[in-house]
Amino acid sequence: MSSNIPDDTDATPCAYTDYREGESTADLPATGDDATGLAADVWDVLYGIEDPEMPISIVDLGLIYGVDVADGVATVDMTLTYSGCPARDMLTEEVEAAVAAVDGVEDVELRLVWSPEWTVEMVTDQGKDDLREFGLSI
Repeated sequence: MSSNIPDDTDATPCAYTDYREGESTADLPATGDDATGLAADVWDVLYGIEDPEMPISIVDLGLIYGVDVADGVATVDMTLTYSGCPARDMLTEEVEAAVAAVDGVEDVELRLVWSPEWTVEMVTDQGKDDLREFGLSI
């Protein structure tokens, strides 16, 4: 079976997507339940950001894979429901702005990761309830 993808290690499948390697995580959905201090404050603002297409927190939707805060730099590992998500720029800008506004955060590093890929199994129980209320079956 031949592939139409050129044999170029620098090529990406989509010119509009900046692919970054993430670590495969069995601990999804990530919820920040065990976070403390500044990291807990970052998780709190992330819970306040809703998916632009439905009234559900991006954390409860399972889009946040992790948060790390060290020396004033908040690193957020995030994915999207699919790589061609039309709300990508709007959502990433909202996340960066909200996290940057947290008192004590000096810089934000938002890393879009695609591994593991998002699935509906990553939606939290609260997120599933919210989606059902919205009229979607999970």
